[in-house]
Amino acid sequence: MAMRPLWSLLLWEALLPITVTGAQVLSKVGGSVLLVAARPPGFQVREAIWRSLWPSEELLATFFRGSLETLYHSRFLGRAQLHSNLSLELGPLESGDSGNFSVLMVDIRGQTWTQTLQLKVYDAVPRPVVQVFIAVGGDAQPPKTCQVFLSCWAPNISEITYSWRRETTMDFGMEPHSLFTDGQLLSVSLGPGDRGVAYSCIVSNPVSWDLATVTPWDSCHHEAAPGKASYKDVLLVVVPVSLLLMLVTLFSAWHWGPCSGKKKKDVRADRVGPETENPLVQDLP
Repeated sequence: MAMRPLWSLLLWEALLPITVTGAQVLSKVGGSVLLVAARPPGFQVREAIWRSLWPSEELLATFFRGSLETLYHSRFLGRAQLHSNLSLELGPLESGDSGNFSVLMVDIRGQTWTQTLQLKVYDAVPRPVVQVFIAVGGDAQPPKTCQVFLSCWAPNISEITYSWRRETTMDFGMEPHSLFTDGQLLSVSLGPGDRGVAYSCIVSNPVSWDLATVTPWDSCHHEAAPGKASYKDVLLVVVPVSLLLMLVTLFSAWHWGPCSGKKKKDVRADRVGPETENPLVQDLP
């Protein structure tokens, strides 16, 4: 495409009245997206130009005298395709492809139409990690029950949300429960009838989702194998022993440090004493 037609398109945009519309398009890393060039009814396109406006202004594709052209040195080089309906396809998408795009079209009567679109590219959410923590039992807790906290975590993906689902053969609803920290922590009370009940943590963002499922009763202290200590028993033993060892170490360093220096001084004095004196002979009282 010659430079003159390209500059003429830019002058159309600068000098003539333009109708501006806006839309938001969502996609994910590794996928592709179609930026549709919508136009009014009866608008017969003679020339068109696609540009990236933000974070950098770049020429992406043009249409002039029936010829489609996308060979421009932008960050989308090799990843942009202009279709016959003047919609622009981008892909595979990268995390830095989010931004604003514009298409300027001129019809056979010289009228112009500009459409701006905002593209938001998200990372696909990974499978979350669910951990089960058993609450310490007390007198207020009913017998044969297990109070558990289910913790769900996924890497720091933008605009991620957490939700929980109780998996049963009858329904997929949730009984009364407590949610904390934006849904990442779920507190439920289990009884013997909940041995096979599973809970799923669902993580999602505007373009993807994934889940992980656990059966929390398997981790309850009621089902702990003989001879295996719970995390509470481990803490009760490890913490006092660690503190005792730390105190012994500090006392040894304080006590033996000065004594060790004194012994070295006495030995040095014996070595420089008279040779006739036997260091092994001690005076009796």
